[in-house]
This record gives sequence, C-alpha cells and structure tokens, in this order.
Amino acid sequence: MAEEQKKNAFDIRKIYLKDASLECPNSPSTFLKDPGQPEVGIEATIKSTGLDQEDFYEVVLGMTVTSKIGDETAFLVEVQQAGIFHIVGLPKEDLPLALEIACPNVLLPFAREAVSDLVGKAGFPQLLLSPINFESLYQQKQAQLQKQAEAAQQNSNAAAQTDETESKPAH
Repeated sequence: MAEEQKKNAFDIRKIYLKDASLECPNSPSTFLKDPGQPEVGIEATIKSTGLDQEDFYEVVLGMTVTSKIGDETAFLVEVQQAGIFHIVGLPKEDLPLALEIACPNVLLPFAREAVSDLVGKAGFPQLLLSPINFESLYQQKQAQLQKQAEAAQQNSNAAAQTDETESKPAH
C-alpha cells in the first residue's frame, strides 16, 4: 500500500500571483455618485501547461471582474492566480479532470482573496466572490468540444460527397 501511495501523488508545490491589474477608469467621479446596486460580471479561464520536469504542471486561474454603476465602469480587476502541481500516477484520460477541476479549486480561494484585496484598496466595498463549479464548467466545455467535432465531421462528410459528385464523369 505504501508503494502505491508513493506512485500516486497530487502535490501542491507552489501557489503564486502571476499577474494582477486594477483599473478605475471613472474615478473619482464614481465615488461622488449614488452607487445604487452595482452590476458585477465575472469571467474565469483556466490554462494548464506541462513543465520541463516530468509530472509537473503549471495551472493558471484567470479571473476578470468588472463592476458597473449604470453604464459606467466602476472598476475592472484581472488576476492570474497560478500554482505548480506535481501529479503522478493518474491515468492520462483523467489528467484533464485534475488540471481543470481539482487544481482550479485549490487556486480559487487565493484568487478570491487577491480580487477582494485589490477592490478594497481601490476604495470600494469588500467584494466576496461566489464559489465556482469547475466541474460544471468542464462538462460544458466538453459538450461544446463534442458539438464542434460533430459539426466538423458533418462538414467533412458533406465536402467529401460534393467532391464525389463533381468528379463523376457525365454520360
């Protein structure tokens, strides 16, 4: 059993903030207006890269948070929260699950803290981001890829049929 545990590993080697930016394009006028209920939009992206050392991966959770008051942008925060993960013994077909679900779940609390800290330093009230269901996002992405593959296959079949029709000699 100890040998099996040695072969299988999911270790966090490093968590770090790779990039962060904050824009408050309409300040100070934003602070002089009645804030009302701001509209907050959140986008999340996940990128993973295999590193030079075998079984090591960098995963970057990108978050873009935009707050608008009326039609004016109050703030725009972009954070690239990254981590280095050592993943061993996972079947190849399960690796995307680790890289796009498990790793981002580890990174999310750090990204949420970075966003909240930047928003607070910009003079806005604390922003608490809701949890993200990375499993659902992964399933949506896989369904979209499947649809694209099916559409490409249908286009390829239609093109092949057109080529066959055009290449038949007329009698």
